[in-house]
Amino acid sequence: MWEEIKHLGVVVEEPVIIQELVKRIVKIIRDKNLAIMKKGVSFLVTVALMALAFSLASASDPSPLQDTCVAIAEPENAVFVNGKFCKNPNLTKAEDFFYSGLDKPGNVSNPVGSAVTPVNVVQIPGLNTLGISAVRIDYAPYGQNPPHTHPRATEILTVLEGTLLVGFVTSNPENRLFTKVLNKGDVFVFPIGLIHFQFNIGHINAVAIAGLSSQNPGVITIANAVFGSDPAIDPDFLARAFQLEKNVVEYLQSRFWYANN
Repeated sequence: MWEEIKHLGVVVEEPVIIQELVKRIVKIIRDKNLAIMKKGVSFLVTVALMALAFSLASASDPSPLQDTCVAIAEPENAVFVNGKFCKNPNLTKAEDFFYSGLDKPGNVSNPVGSAVTPVNVVQIPGLNTLGISAVRIDYAPYGQNPPHTHPRATEILTVLEGTLLVGFVTSNPENRLFTKVLNKGDVFVFPIGLIHFQFNIGHINAVAIAGLSSQNPGVITIANAVFGSDPAIDPDFLARAFQLEKNVVEYLQSRFWYANN
């Protein structure tokens, strides 16, 4: 028993009555519990701050704080904002939320045989802060939308005409390929940030409409970014990274990399 009392930090230099000893023990236990509670509060504060940081760093668009925030051109010397400056709500009109033209096919007479018609915050200013946009994609026979990513959006694609082979690849280290043949009316989802593609495997033109979970999803076409960067990436570096001969890399860098969007 005395060893347990010493473990609690009670020093008994001379005999004391039991009540006094109990008081000392209770006080030490309370102090220890208070310290534990303080540590618990500190931990909760840390978790809360981390949660706040993660919420601010979320890949999806932030939620709007008002009914509308129609985008306008940035004023001269304006402070940079994450998105677009807002028009005075009293000056907002129906045309700020309207776009006409997705019935018109894009020009697919290009090296990749496809054309992307975007409808994002640039085309519809009223999309500002709403976290959504759309595209129309036209494909020539055997045309493709080359491997690319959207750094800020998940994409959901619906085939309107034709037959598409679509797919995406997961991140390292698995790099799993998920692929599917889509016909008219079929829907497929490409998760945010993952490399994906579409290929028209039919003998006729194909058309798809896609929704994206950002007012400005962005697009990085892999070949264009790697071999068509400005300035060019060191070919010796790329040769080692892709395990190719340097002259092959230099040939690829000399090519014109067409952007279909």
